[in-house]
Amino acid sequence: MPEEKYVAVVTQPVAAPQTGEAAFFDVDNTLMKGASLFHVARKMHQRGAFTLTQAAGFAWKQFKFVTRGENMDDVHAVRDSALNLAAGITVEDVKALGEEVYDEMIASRIWPGAKALAQQHLRVGRRVWLVTATPIEVATVIATRLGLTGALGTVGEIADGMYTGRLVGDILHGSAKAVAVQGIADAEGLDLKRCWAYSDSYNDIPLLTLVGHPVAINPDARLRRHARDNNWPVYDFRSGRRAATLGLKAATAGGVVYGLWRGFSRIRGPRA
Repeated sequence: MPEEKYVAVVTQPVAAPQTGEAAFFDVDNTLMKGASLFHVARKMHQRGAFTLTQAAGFAWKQFKFVTRGENMDDVHAVRDSALNLAAGITVEDVKALGEEVYDEMIASRIWPGAKALAQQHLRVGRRVWLVTATPIEVATVIATRLGLTGALGTVGEIADGMYTGRLVGDILHGSAKAVAVQGIADAEGLDLKRCWAYSDSYNDIPLLTLVGHPVAINPDARLRRHARDNNWPVYDFRSGRRAATLGLKAATAGGVVYGLWRGFSRIRGPRA
């Protein structure tokens, strides 16, 4: 079975599964327009979870990541401080929030072309997994609503029905996605050379190169070049050739994580 820190949540069984084959989809800017975590934070702002001043700081953090790129030391530093605010939030709060965010903000942002690709895999009997840095609770809602096999996402430690403020493992990002997918392959007897993976980000090269059929969807500049150099298929569902990828970068930026957990901390009220 996969390591505990990369638990896969199954949402739908596949009828007459295609033995040894599966497809793995990144979420942010691949399956949907923009970043799922951004919409979670936006929902928290609507609930009054943080002020306009705090929202401005949150937006500035996103901007810095967009302009200078990801620095994992920065991401980890912000993550550590943000997770301290998560302690005491109930699992039910997060699940309910995920349902609301999907209905109000995510459903309309699913790329029809990416959804069609996932459905085609399902039609021929391949399992379809989401693999995302988004919290597993939100990723599971997305997979369930789309009728996919299941999801792998970032896992928060839970005790007595509440989050402890610690992660189980680390953010499911970059090379961690390849480790998680290898775990699924080992557990299910998949032949990864007969599997597909879809992403928009150069950071997901470890995942894309793990499978026999890598596909770039709405790729960033570096992934577009890599796909071209390696003759990988490229699908671009954006309205413009070089559409903005703010949502993607916000998804893995510490600023979004900070805004999300800051909002959650307001749900649970002040610390005792």
